[in-house]
Amino acid sequence: MVKPIKNNEQYELYLELAYNLMQLDLEENSKESDELEVLSIMIEQYEKIHYPIDTPGPIEAIKFRMDQLNMKKSELEKVLGYRSRISDIFSGRRKLSLGMIRRIHEKLDVPAEILIKEY
Repeated sequence: MVKPIKNNEQYELYLELAYNLMQLDLEENSKESDELEVLSIMIEQYEKIHYPIDTPGPIEAIKFRMDQLNMKKSELEKVLGYRSRISDIFSGRRKLSLGMIRRIHEKLDVPAEILIKEY
């Protein structure tokens, strides 16, 4: 019987159980697949509380997205304008304007909620 995770020892045990279940070729709606689903939910909730992951800042998110798209800084000029403006933004000397945030969100598909964060 699966019980709520109350400590790191139980968390580690449930991770192992989930891993072992994932190695099987589970039938949909079987007892084992239901157990894996419950374990996954409990593990996720425990991790949200004990191992939170912060979202990146705007500049880190832009750089990450550029890397994903194999985009060079020179290509970002088409989105934001002058090369010096991009250097100022990346160095922290200049903040993103609302217009820049909109263009980055539209062209690079970086979530607006990340772009509006303080940095």
